[in-house]
Amino acid sequence: MPEPVHLRPRRPCPICKKPSAQKFHPFCSQRCAQVDLGRWLGGTYAIPAVESDEPEEPQDDGAQDSGAS
Repeated sequence: MPEPVHLRPRRPCPICKKPSAQKFHPFCSQRCAQVDLGRWLGGTYAIPAVESDEPEEPQDDGAQDSGAS
């Protein structure tokens, strides 16, 4: 059986630095993939947000509350 075609250069696993496996790319194993997922879900990885100094104004959607029930 011929070797599979590698479309990307092999890079080390971002968790343990072992060679990555095609089955778990970019990780070397299911364990490292789960560690990475746990870090995302646990908030270890975060995308920084830029906050403005001005407070946000509520958007007016055009609907008015008549106050009658």
